[in-house]
Amino acid sequence: MMHDKRKMRVGFPVLLLGSAMLITGTSVVINAQQTEEKNPPVKTRSYSGGRDPFKKYEPPKIGDRKVGAVSVPSIQERIGMYKAQKAAAMNARMQAPKPTTALLLNEIQVIGISRTPRGYAAIVEATPIKLSYVIYPGEPFFDGQLVAIEDNQLIFRRETVLTNGRRERSVEIKPLRQANGPDSMASAGPASAAGSSAATSKP
Repeated sequence: MMHDKRKMRVGFPVLLLGSAMLITGTSVVINAQQTEEKNPPVKTRSYSGGRDPFKKYEPPKIGDRKVGAVSVPSIQERIGMYKAQKAAAMNARMQAPKPTTALLLNEIQVIGISRTPRGYAAIVEATPIKLSYVIYPGEPFFDGQLVAIEDNQLIFRRETVLTNGRRERSVEIKPLRQANGPDSMASAGPASAAGSSAATSKP
């Protein structure tokens, strides 16, 4: 009887201790599960879709695109643009642009060069519209600018706009237009007559 009482006294605390440990372990497991649910997994960055940071940079290859000059508006469109710029300048009380800004370099012919108090001046004719202008160094054109006037030629700086946005600059020289037709025969008449007479006078 005494032995059974001792077993009960020892067994009851052990049972309580085991129950407490079981409850504590269950609560720890439940808390751990709740913590995992609250904290989502950390996302790692993937470089599969972008550039590898450990790989040497290589510039992108440019395709074989054809690069050419930007198309030039017609003479009527350029004249319309000039008139609009002139009207805007007059409304703003600013200096109006020169009429030559509507002309291309290949649309003019040099018909005369003279010396003025301002220096050399040139007389050019706009072939599409058959009008003449007196121009000086620095005169702007649609695709260039007059740089210098010499005794028998004009020196221009041509600017070509390409389709990729770049601008190419080159030098263009336009000589003084030579007289042709009756004028050239009249100017060369005395000299040629003298030459022929000299030729016939030789034995």
